[in-house]
Amino acid sequence: MNVYQTRLGKTCVIYIRVSSERQVKGYSLDGQKRYLIDCAERQGMKVLAVYVEEGKSGKSIEGRTAFQSMLDGIKKGTLQTDYVLVYKLSRFGRNAKDVLNSLEFIMQYGVDLMCVEDGLDSSTSMGKMMITILGAVAELERENIIAQSLLGREEKAKSGGWNGGFPPYGYELKNGKLEPKEGEHEIVTMIFDMFLNKGMGYSTVARYLNQNGYTREPAKNAVNPKFNDWKAEQIKRILDNPLYTGRIAWGRRRTEKVQGTSNEQRLVPQEEFIMSENKSHEALVSEEDFKKVQEIRKIMRDKAIGNHNISQDKAHLLSGIARCPQCGSAMNVDCNQWTNKDGTFRETFTYVCSHYKRAKGTSQCRRNGISMERLEKEVLEYTKKLLRNPKFARDIKAKIGVAVDVTEIQKEISAYEKELKRLARSRTNLEHDIDSLPDDKYAERKRDEYNRRLDKIYNQIYDIEDSVERCKRRIIIAEQESLNVDMIYKILLSFDEIYDKMNDRDKRELIKCMIKEIKLYMPEEQRVQGHAVKSIVYSFPIEEDVIQALRVKETHVECVCLLTRTSK
Repeated sequence: MNVYQTRLGKTCVIYIRVSSERQVKGYSLDGQKRYLIDCAERQGMKVLAVYVEEGKSGKSIEGRTAFQSMLDGIKKGTLQTDYVLVYKLSRFGRNAKDVLNSLEFIMQYGVDLMCVEDGLDSSTSMGKMMITILGAVAELERENIIAQSLLGREEKAKSGGWNGGFPPYGYELKNGKLEPKEGEHEIVTMIFDMFLNKGMGYSTVARYLNQNGYTREPAKNAVNPKFNDWKAEQIKRILDNPLYTGRIAWGRRRTEKVQGTSNEQRLVPQEEFIMSENKSHEALVSEEDFKKVQEIRKIMRDKAIGNHNISQDKAHLLSGIARCPQCGSAMNVDCNQWTNKDGTFRETFTYVCSHYKRAKGTSQCRRNGISMERLEKEVLEYTKKLLRNPKFARDIKAKIGVAVDVTEIQKEISAYEKELKRLARSRTNLEHDIDSLPDDKYAERKRDEYNRRLDKIYNQIYDIEDSVERCKRRIIIAEQESLNVDMIYKILLSFDEIYDKMNDRDKRELIKCMIKEIKLYMPEEQRVQGHAVKSIVYSFPIEEDVIQALRVKETHVECVCLLTRTSK
């Protein structure tokens, strides 16, 4: 047997991350992969899978899809491995909190982390401590790099240099310099003219462009773009961008951490930002006209804040959950208000296609409106009918209080405890041998050898004690998840009583937990079907016979089994 095969019979998965396109195209990715596979084979481990993250930053685990997929597989049990191998700890993550949380997470499921280049192994007490220390050092290093980079970018922006990223609409990059883009810069000029000189608002400008065939290509960084028409928000962004005056603007929005979260970030507009001292590219609007536009924008914003009281006290139950039957966009509530001749105030609420609402004048979708009262009533009535179904109620009651199956984990603990007893006996015998050593010329050498063996036994004891603690944490997690599922099932059983006592916002949160998606018929189909809802996708399991019983001349029911449990 190869002397290097110290982990013979163990399994591992390999995680590789490169943080830039340059690294993706270079040697780094393939080099890491070959190196880690060779390392695993030398130690006698079987490689189960290789997870590759191309061009992703290590600042947080969010957005790292391969990493999330690996963690999800470990949690669900579809990925059963002993180790996660990475090239260096910085590949696992540079945010100290993320590193420690992710490490704690995988260890709860009996998986350890091995950082090959750093020589770290979380299965040992020393290795886990060093990972904690180096994780903090890596985060500090990353923060220093960011600070230095920001200083360099500020100086570059002041001198009129482009700091990277996609060029704004109306421009294209040629040799690192912004130049007007044919077919786009004319539209930017038209937008400023319509807003400033013709008194047209954002939605009116968007509608004019859509009705006259001016399409807008999706941004290069858009995720799954579906539409190429103009929206009011896009008009606002163009009107607010000082770059169209011919000067480089940098730092208009900064990424800030959302308070109360661990890694959630958001872009926050900045009142003060850097403008290049001299013009660096051709302007599409004069500085005087741009200043006038900002004055008008401020007046309109202040006016909007003063009138921002329409239905703010009402949480619409199905906004974002109901989907447009034509384009699949979310349906949101539109409020229509008026005053009758007799002075009575009236208002109606209607769910309409959010895309149509944002991009008025488009021919890509219709309003597809449906009364808010009608849609919410229909969904609630059907949901209550489902929850009152005797078979469904029996199924739910049977799930409450069912113990989670931790038999395999308890078997692991029993095996570890047996091994601990064996090691304790070996330790006692060895300590007795040390105490009983005869005082001869070999006594010192024998004592050194016995002490080395004793140290090895203590290391094994510590490692197994750590494994027992991880198993116990896995049991605690399983029991906590079971309690959460129990709570949801109890809420479902008493839905009528609980729901009627809730305020509008609490009702909205409950519906979001229960319903994943609502599909609607087209308006003309609704008249034929006699109801609006085509299907409801619930977030809890429903037995097939219950679904079949409710399908007869009713809305089609689907379910997504998010709540899973193994009965003992």
